[in-house]
Amino acid sequence: MKQSSRTGMTLKQREAATGWIFVALPLVSLIVFMYYPIVRSFMISGYEWNLLTEPKFIGLQNYKTLFQDEVFLTSLWNTFRWVIIYVPMSVITSFLLALLLDQKLKGAGFFRTLYYLPVVAPIVVVALLFVWIYNTDYGILNFILTKVFHIDPIGWLTDSRYSLFAIAVMSVWKWAGYNMLIFLAALQGIDESIYEAAELDGITPMTKLFKIKVPLVMPSIYFVMLTSVIDAFQMFTEIFIMTKGGPGYSTYTVSYYLWSNAFEYSKMGYACAMSAVMFVIILAVTLVQNKVMDRKVQYDS
Repeated sequence: MKQSSRTGMTLKQREAATGWIFVALPLVSLIVFMYYPIVRSFMISGYEWNLLTEPKFIGLQNYKTLFQDEVFLTSLWNTFRWVIIYVPMSVITSFLLALLLDQKLKGAGFFRTLYYLPVVAPIVVVALLFVWIYNTDYGILNFILTKVFHIDPIGWLTDSRYSLFAIAVMSVWKWAGYNMLIFLAALQGIDESIYEAAELDGITPMTKLFKIKVPLVMPSIYFVMLTSVIDAFQMFTEIFIMTKGGPGYSTYTVSYYLWSNAFEYSKMGYACAMSAVMFVIILAVTLVQNKVMDRKVQYDS
């Protein structure tokens, strides 16, 4: 076996050392920027701390206060409502767009690019654009409703009945193109011979969709649903820009309330207690979702 005279290492040892370096760099990054902040957040949740004075240990008092806080309970309920509204809308819209672009149509590449453009647009720009679209006085949506359908203007962002749904529509428009590409790649990866064999048996388009396409792209559906649920629980930017949690507390989410306590009221310990609760909730939901979806996912051998 060859041995380097300069380092005294064999070629195999040098390859192993290089591999460890490439493994260690992302591992250190994860520890510093993810695992340590999570552990530190759990630790701070046991203190009363405003960032200016010395932290005061209060044990589980932040958690006791948390579950007696009506604003937190409202924001938690709004967060679950958001997940229930947004995730199905996002997954179904993305999958339908992927089915459309999976057809052999002229200009499919142009439409693929067109649908993906909102993804690369800054979220601040998209949110402000929809604030203008939804405006009660001069927004284009209410203008169309009034002039074409003779419907009185609707307070899309100022009426608690519509505000969360209106923000969900904006988020779906913004992110549908990303999930669409994942679904499209999965659909185009299906072997054409499967379709040909099914056509010989006289399969109908709907049967083809639900018996062939959906089962074969189920791993991608599972991935998109999993990431969409996790992202939905952490939704903050849209609320911050479009409604500031209003009207009232109708669009307050845990992420927004957490940010408000941490950086507006300097209740860092209280905010960390919220983040710890959300961490446990997201972990539990993810595990349940993984258990349920894993039975339906088919992987190629």
